[in-house]
Amino acid sequence: MLSPTEAAEPVTDGTPEAGLPEPAGSAVRRRAPRWVAAGAVVWATAMALHASVPNAGVNAGSLFQTLLPWTGLGVPLLLALAVVLRSRIAAVAVLAPAVVWVTLFGGALTDKRSGGGDLTVVSHNVDEGNTDPAGTARVLAAAGADVLALEELSDASAAVYSRELAAAYPHHAVIGGVGIWSRHPLADVKAVPIMPWTRAMRATVRTPEGPPVAVYAVHLASVRVSAAGFTTGRRNDAARELAAALRSETAPRVVVLGDFNGAYRDRALAPVTSRLRSAQGEAGAGLGFTWPAAFPVVRIDDVLVRGMTPRAAWTLPATGSDHLPVAARLSR
Repeated sequence: MLSPTEAAEPVTDGTPEAGLPEPAGSAVRRRAPRWVAAGAVVWATAMALHASVPNAGVNAGSLFQTLLPWTGLGVPLLLALAVVLRSRIAAVAVLAPAVVWVTLFGGALTDKRSGGGDLTVVSHNVDEGNTDPAGTARVLAAAGADVLALEELSDASAAVYSRELAAAYPHHAVIGGVGIWSRHPLADVKAVPIMPWTRAMRATVRTPEGPPVAVYAVHLASVRVSAAGFTTGRRNDAARELAAALRSETAPRVVVLGDFNGAYRDRALAPVTSRLRSAQGEAGAGLGFTWPAAFPVVRIDDVLVRGMTPRAAWTLPATGSDHLPVAARLSR
């Protein structure tokens, strides 16, 4: 038998009675798991279809592709929200971006380096403002590469590198802001016109073993991120000019070394990257970020090849530059 107090208490199922206002915040709490789940699906879709993110106007697509490896940070954030909300549907939805990220970059986290290779190359944007070019030269010489490609040289620093590298690299050529140093003779040295001023050059490296290799040292134009968006016009024009030079290249073995001021996946660089393979992508360990040297977040320096087989790729220790040097061991 109910007491008068118990009889007076209404029995509810937890939902507001008709005509009564819903408690403040309850609608938001009820919908939040669905918002997190929807956000996870949208994030996964954007990652999977990164090549379709619009690139008009502010070049959002190129910027998104440049930072694409970092989209994985959204996974733990969304998962944390799902845990806080105690939502099973949100937690399951987070699997979508996780699977897409692993599909895109899981292979990069494995160590694909192997033995072999008869040509070791290094590329480094040495930074025109580098206050210790002699120390940078010593770091590069210690890598023991057969060929060095240096970018962002000034007249003064080029003289320092020529002096410091002379013992290990008796053959070298500098044109404008780029240079190639080699243990083996160079031939057919020429500038490659990709911009109004010289930022690319080509040389044939003649090695004792195997056929000669066409080596390019390249420094594409810089990009800027500002309120106006991702400014890439000059770089994109330079990439198209470089692609035209590579189309006319008759050597069966080609190595393109340099600072591309963009990631390999950036669609604006496709005229170049669609014809070449990344040594880091095929034979590296990890994502190989190169810039900024103090805390690298993107890989804009690379070793690209055609007619060569990458055996290993890696970054070298920091120098006085704001970029890390990149290295690769190749076979013909």
